[in-house]
Amino acid sequence: MRGKKYTVTTPDLTGQTVELLQQLIRNRCVNDGTAESGHETLSADTLRQFLGGTGLDVQQYEPTPGRGSLVARIEGSDPNAPSLCLMGHTDVVPVNEAGWSHDPFGGELIDGEVWGRGAVDMLNLTASMAVTFRHFATTGFRPKGDLIFFAVADEESGSAHGMQWMADHARDAIMADYVLTESAGLHTGPSEAPFIGINVGEKGVAWRRLRVRGTPGHGSMPYKANNALLTAAAVIGRISDYRPSPRFDELWRTTVETSGLSEDAQRELLDPARIDAFLDTLPIPGPGANLHACTHTTFSCNTIGPGSDGDRAPTRMKTNTIPDCIDIGVDVRTLPGETADDVDAHLRAALGDLYDKVEIQVVMNDPASISRSNTPLWDALARSIAKPFPTARPTPELVVGFTDSRIYRQMGAVSYGAGLFSPDLDPSDFGRRFHGNDERIDVESLRLTTNLWLDVTRDLLA
Repeated sequence: MRGKKYTVTTPDLTGQTVELLQQLIRNRCVNDGTAESGHETLSADTLRQFLGGTGLDVQQYEPTPGRGSLVARIEGSDPNAPSLCLMGHTDVVPVNEAGWSHDPFGGELIDGEVWGRGAVDMLNLTASMAVTFRHFATTGFRPKGDLIFFAVADEESGSAHGMQWMADHARDAIMADYVLTESAGLHTGPSEAPFIGINVGEKGVAWRRLRVRGTPGHGSMPYKANNALLTAAAVIGRISDYRPSPRFDELWRTTVETSGLSEDAQRELLDPARIDAFLDTLPIPGPGANLHACTHTTFSCNTIGPGSDGDRAPTRMKTNTIPDCIDIGVDVRTLPGETADDVDAHLRAALGDLYDKVEIQVVMNDPASISRSNTPLWDALARSIAKPFPTARPTPELVVGFTDSRIYRQMGAVSYGAGLFSPDLDPSDFGRRFHGNDERIDVESLRLTTNLWLDVTRDLLA
């Protein structure tokens, strides 16, 4: 199956962004972590057709069947001028349709909002970037430095079939001095002089698989059995109860001071001896989870299933069989400066005497990364944000999730997560839409973000 043909039916750029976003949602590029999922070639085809009238050379890369990424470029007039890449991923995470008020893959426009999986993460930005790039290509814009549009696969599951493969095998096609990708642009602080967050850094990702072994046996005789599942339950419990000490990175004070919280709350958050007690008092759901994640190494046990050795398939678990091998998937997010050895030390502290009963396998091990903010791109963002919001001030943020920025930073690029959303969009509500039910984005935010890419690109490259 190939992507559906895209036809522009509205003359304004916001309308184009809405329609393209709707089609990307409907492509259902769901990445469940397996090599066979994603099907991002559907959206790569859609984007190729959308850009087809520009006359530019558009390249697609498909390292794994169905896992396509797309790269388009407007050549700059000055080979010494800095280049800019607008990068958006096209895959989305799985969805439980029963929890939604509307079809998660319908892409419906309802009361001024586009609904669907990926509307927030991050098809809204990918669509607006494509519209921006097409506009420049069709209006004869000639940048000083190269302008690149990069629609990438597999961001949601570690980038092996997308950004990492491109960095390893097609580096010259995507390399840029400056990169704009997901995700920031929310308003915080006082309405008369708001702060607009810009993602300049992110925590590290250190996924681990913990394998627990036991002795198989018949479920009718459990007395003193070496049941791997029971040991795994104890391992999960200890990791869940583990509370590492807080640690503040270079961006934490800025994050607190631009949060809009009371002065008393800010004092609590800036005191390493008091922050944990303060976070315990905050309601759930609310900002506490994000504030905690910004200041702590976190461990989340998210998967459990039968383990296997080598090429042997996992033994199927049965109600009447005591399991002998269980795998636990642990999502570890590290703070700036932490290494694989630090992760191991955390696990040893959390598990105590159970540490020697698990085999630890590294699944991902990418450290935290931060781009400097004293750059021409930052200045261009500040001037562009000031056009619709003259009193707004961009502020650097560390995000707790990972993005493909981490790989661009490893390549030597300055990479920011950006965007510009409506001041009416509540940051807490917006945050819950990431990977959540009823994901949606308002048309006003699509307009603001499309205009941001236009203004920043002109400012930096004209």
